[in-house]
Amino acid sequence: MDVHLDRQHRDPVNCRVATPPPMSASRLFFFLLLLLLVVAPVQASTLHGLIRAEADKQPLLLDSLRYATKAGETFSITRASYLISGFSLQRSDGSWLDLPGHVAWLDATTRRTGFALPEVPAGRYAALRFHVGLDAVTNAANPAPYPPDHPLNPNVNGLHWSWQGGYIFLALEGSWRGADGRPGGFSYHFARDPNRTPITLKGDFDLTGDATAEIGFDVVAALSATTALSFAKDGVSTHSQPGDPISAAMKANLPVAFALKAVTSHVPDIARPSEIKPIDLPARFTPFPFKMGSTFPVPALPRDNPLIQERVALGERLFNDTALSRDGTLSCASCHPRDSAFADPRQRSLGVDGRIGVRHSMPLFNLAWKTSFFWDGRAPSIREQILVPIQDHLEMDEKLENVAARLQKTTAADFERAFGTPEVTPQRIGLALENFLLTLTSHDSKFDRAMRGAEKLSPEEQRGFELFMMEREPRMGTLGADCFHCHGGALFTDHQFRNNGLPIDEKDLGRFKVTQSALDRGTFSTPSLRNIALTAPYMHDGRFKTLEEVLDHYSEGVQRTDTLDPNLAKHPDGGLHLSAEDKRALIAFLKTLSESIFEGATESQGSK
Repeated sequence: MDVHLDRQHRDPVNCRVATPPPMSASRLFFFLLLLLLVVAPVQASTLHGLIRAEADKQPLLLDSLRYATKAGETFSITRASYLISGFSLQRSDGSWLDLPGHVAWLDATTRRTGFALPEVPAGRYAALRFHVGLDAVTNAANPAPYPPDHPLNPNVNGLHWSWQGGYIFLALEGSWRGADGRPGGFSYHFARDPNRTPITLKGDFDLTGDATAEIGFDVVAALSATTALSFAKDGVSTHSQPGDPISAAMKANLPVAFALKAVTSHVPDIARPSEIKPIDLPARFTPFPFKMGSTFPVPALPRDNPLIQERVALGERLFNDTALSRDGTLSCASCHPRDSAFADPRQRSLGVDGRIGVRHSMPLFNLAWKTSFFWDGRAPSIREQILVPIQDHLEMDEKLENVAARLQKTTAADFERAFGTPEVTPQRIGLALENFLLTLTSHDSKFDRAMRGAEKLSPEEQRGFELFMMEREPRMGTLGADCFHCHGGALFTDHQFRNNGLPIDEKDLGRFKVTQSALDRGTFSTPSLRNIALTAPYMHDGRFKTLEEVLDHYSEGVQRTDTLDPNLAKHPDGGLHLSAEDKRALIAFLKTLSESIFEGATESQGSK
């Protein structure tokens, strides 16, 4: 291959260089000094920000019913999540140095507290300014292209309003009790362009070197600093519609809710992690073309297990291979058939010897966007998750070393193509299955085609979509189904763990078994609603056989408990109280989320 360099060709005869006269020592010194001043880079520093959530000027305790409104109501915070942007620093002469292009997402639950502003001209500054919320252009932009770790990636922050467009600037959610002691929930979603709020913090910002600004965000002050809010009087939810007094009060309170605690200078840069290298990549391989919808956020695919066709093919073979089970009767596909969108159509899966599983088997698609697996999230990766059912006594009930030994006899050549050598190990089994499962994407339903103008929803389906995306806020005259809070976005899930109003079973406390946090009692992973018409029965225990039963639950069957999600707790006892017509419209819409590649498909359920 010829390599062409873009360079100018000169005639050597016409490019002679004149020899300068000798330079004295003093002239040489001043010449070098001038050269140093001209080419020396301007010194720059990094301002690190650390914003900690507080309540009454003390560290915020999540899910603690100990805080009080000025109306005498007690409340707790279960979610405090927000976006800040539009950073600038005030110079000593009063002018402002804008630092464009920086956005940060802060979240109390995940303890995401930091941001960094690099390449700030060294010096001393008198104030820091930022905005709660985004500028209008950024707020309206398509969020799909953001990298997987970007603070504006919807799969990272969970604050994008998906098909409505725009982000929630600040989400405050929790529980509350009035004078009568009745429990309730609140969900305040502060958003929309006019509500972008500037925050100015005055102080001595010494950026002659790197520095850290420690900032407090008082959530109690956000609800009461200048305009006090009462859940009973003002309402338990806001979606920041024009003229909403709750969002107006929050906008007035926010500038007082932030306070500069300290500025510490000369903080060393944080060391960057070492480069991640692929595990056992063969010398020759074929990249696998990963497919996803144009509206999907960019996923964080594992860099140590890149998608290659040889490994995907091996993973698919293993998925359908009964050699993974102790008695050779079960494969992964036995409980995850393709025609059910890789979910089990039975309420409980059956393991070897007919043993009955504990929970309903979840569908297996769009896993590239998940960061934890199983209903309780106990596995942090697919490669770790996939090895659990092989060893589980109620499922395949086999030792990994026995599986590896059997596969060594039958699939060594496939492992060599996928990993470079024929050795079969549990790690390689997990990596191959992970490779295959990551390719199972669902992004071309009737709804997707309608969104890009290739198909049209029926009037009833369109009405269902409107209900799905509409908040239920009677005081503002909106009577939607409020589904989008947990099932919004292109993936139709926020991947969070929630108590959705089912009675709490002391034998299965969900996420609590993993975290031992009281906040997680009775919470389970929020499943995607894509292919929902194909993945019955529903819920973690498969208790509901039909979509009609599911909507009846959210309409009249929600049980109020201490950990009930605030987006459900804010509604009246029982739930949304939907009309029969609204339920039919919602089901019609939900059926548009099914993918034709799964419907009616047939797939081998196992092979020896």
